[in-house]
Amino acid sequence: MPLQDRLPPLSREFVAHFGEMGSRWGINRTVGQIYALIFISPAAVNADEIAETLEFSRSNVSMGLKELQAWRLVRLKHLPGDRREYFEAPQDVWEIFRVLAEERRRREIEPTLSMLRNALMQEPASEADRHAQERMRQMHDLIDRLLKWLDDVQKLSPETALQLMGMGSTVTRVLELKDRVTGRSPAKKKET
Repeated sequence: MPLQDRLPPLSREFVAHFGEMGSRWGINRTVGQIYALIFISPAAVNADEIAETLEFSRSNVSMGLKELQAWRLVRLKHLPGDRREYFEAPQDVWEIFRVLAEERRRREIEPTLSMLRNALMQEPASEADRHAQERMRQMHDLIDRLLKWLDDVQKLSPETALQLMGMGSTVTRVLELKDRVTGRSPAKKKET
């Protein structure tokens, strides 16, 4: 049975989109589609159901599920009287964001920050090295500040985080007003 007969049009569009976006997010198309299907499924699904619905080989589904488990984006579930493994996505989208942020941080950001720390501890051998090191310091400081901000945001309840996000333009206006009152230009601010 073709994919268009297995999934309603809206679900099919979502699954296809996640497959296409997967490569931009650093995962392959198959893994993106598997995750999208699990995410929108009203109940936990097993590997055979995923393979049949998406017309993927069982081995591709198995590898995709292992990758999603390594990313902590799907949970393994057992149903009473059924020996098969079922998979479900967390219901709370804020939890999914937190897991993604933690995994990206662990896999991509922390190694970069570690490399930058090591580079900043070295004595520059030339003016070119001093220039490069200063640029690396700027990158390190920005990443470090973003990670501290992310840590603070992740401690918030989902409700509070959503309120904070909704305040984006209001916060910007308050900061601009503060700059006008203090006579500081945002472009001329120095790190404190």
